Amino acid sequence: MAIQPGPPDQQRGSGGSDTAELRLRPARRGPRALLALALVLIALAGLAVAGYGLRGQLKPRTFTPAQQKRIKAWEVAKRWQTTPKTQLFPAGITYKLGKRPSTKGALVLRATRLEIAGQVSCSVGAGSSKFTSVLRRDGCATVLRSTYADSTSSLVVTAGITVLKNGAAAIDAARFLTGGPAVGQGRIARQIVLRPFRVFGTTAASFGFPQRQLTWAIAAGPYLILTTVGYSDGRPRVPVGGDSYAYQEMTSLARGVAAQIAAPLAAAPPVPRCPGVPSC
Repeated sequence: MAIQPGPPDQQRGSGGSDTAELRLRPARRGPRALLALALVLIALAGLAVAGYGLRGQLKPRTFTPAQQKRIKAWEVAKRWQTTPKTQLFPAGITYKLGKRPSTKGALVLRATRLEIAGQVSCSVGAGSSKFTSVLRRDGCATVLRSTYADSTSSLVVTAGITVLKNGAAAIDAARFLTGGPAVGQGRIARQIVLRPFRVFGTTAASFGFPQRQLTWAIAAGPYLILTTVGYSDGRPRVPVGGDSYAYQEMTSLARGVAAQIAAPLAAAPPVPRCPGVPSC
């Protein structure tokens, strides 16, 4: 009698079931595989950190309010060096005659620049030993000067830009001279300072120490702006207080020239620009 084959499971026997179980069981990772996986994870973490650092480097820089303030102060403090002398001392300056320059209908006059002087030390430009000590205390670096004549050529005025260490020093020096207002339009000084710049071959050829009539002072940022007025005919100092018109002409000229020179020096600079962005 022929032997019938049994069911497939019986043909495989116990060995067949063990083989199927081995196929279904997940393969175990060896030490090398685990090490390779760990290295991959470490490499990915390193790339993430590097990417974050690169993003931080590429991020636009910003300035704090304190940094902006220091940058602006630095911009103003270097203007006497970066601005052409012909801009520091304009060729022509208009001013108004009268005690209040903002008054409507006031007579508008013009002062014309005669020449720009060479840079001098504070002791030479100050024109007063007592005032020189004040400037030395306030960190004076140098004095720039130029001389102007009024439209009638009867008055001449030397304008001076005194470079001090900061704005507080400029206000201190101005108040020493005026005893009061130091900024804006300034005020007439209580003593005559600033050495006149004599321009030979012009109406200011005779403008020296004895010809100084009065001085005006304005603090403008770290600068003290001074103007000293005199007659162009060489007459020595005379009491102009008794002649109201002459006094008004002199003070208007001195104030007008000083204020026009001071304004751009003290003007607030633009907001500092940060790399990669329009402003900070």
